[in-house]
Amino acid sequence: MSAILNVQPLGFPWQTLDPFLFCVYHDDAYPKANGRYGPDASLEGRNIGSDFEGKDGWRMYHGETVPGFPAHPHRGFETVTIVRKGLIDHSDSLGATARFGKGDVQWLTAGRGIVHAETFPLLDVEGPNPLELFQIWLNLPARSKMAPPHFTMLWSQDIPRCDFTDAGRRRSTVACIAGRMDDGAAPPAPPPDSWAANAAADLAIWTIAMESGARWTLPPARGEGTRRRLYFFKGDAVSIDGQRINRHAVVEVAAGVAVTLEAGAEACEFLVLQGRPIGEPVAQHGPFVMNTQAELQQAFDDYRRTQFGGWPWPAPGPVHGDGRRRFARHADGREETFDFPGA
Repeated sequence: MSAILNVQPLGFPWQTLDPFLFCVYHDDAYPKANGRYGPDASLEGRNIGSDFEGKDGWRMYHGETVPGFPAHPHRGFETVTIVRKGLIDHSDSLGATARFGKGDVQWLTAGRGIVHAETFPLLDVEGPNPLELFQIWLNLPARSKMAPPHFTMLWSQDIPRCDFTDAGRRRSTVACIAGRMDDGAAPPAPPPDSWAANAAADLAIWTIAMESGARWTLPPARGEGTRRRLYFFKGDAVSIDGQRINRHAVVEVAAGVAVTLEAGAEACEFLVLQGRPIGEPVAQHGPFVMNTQAELQQAFDDYRRTQFGGWPWPAPGPVHGDGRRRFARHADGREETFDFPGA
């Protein structure tokens, strides 16, 4: 029997399985910057404040002068943001800030409520400013939905990357954001209240990059009841368990068996999301994800009443200057600062 359970075309957002709520893939070819962290291009013809059309290969999203997502609330789930190209400036209602990119990951537990902003500052005034990232929404079990909000930075240099070489010396590289790959190094710990912090959840978030023609076998998941999806998003074609796939697609595979992947004529890439389902009711509306409609209404009432602590910043979408170093200033005062890889 084939290990492939179903194949669907990629849409927007990418459809996911419990415990994941959804995944969005942003790939924007921003032009050179205008010196004010925005694109050096006319914004005429865009639905500013809600620009998702992809005109000229890029979007402003909810930003009006700088692309991104100005201050907005969340409750009851987590966001995992994997930045492959470009920069994100983070600010939140706890007083924390960060700038990250080029392989860094931010893991934010919204818990009982947080307001945050994610702006995409464009710094290069001479050339293009490409941005590429995934944002994954990971549900929280009922016992953790009102946990204290918390954000964790998983810096690129701390994320294990496992290289595998086939008989033809073609390489496949797996980056492990969550979940250990066989005997590889363990990834950094997820936030303490995350479903991923439960070993029985068998949760994994991996990216797989394969050279042209490379062949590699994805090992079976460890947990009983685990579900696994592969998102084929770059390359011309792949073979999964012997079945050729000629379009970008989401492929659910049986998690308990090894699955052989083979790249086509072009290098290819996958995102892998796997985990044991939480198996609880989901009540979702906009930025809040709870278990019941009554809890959802309470989330809206609480936000109107408290603003989840208020917004301590002078602008709804702060940008953290011209500096090209990565940093995080946590709500407890702890600071981390690093050069970007290759700087």
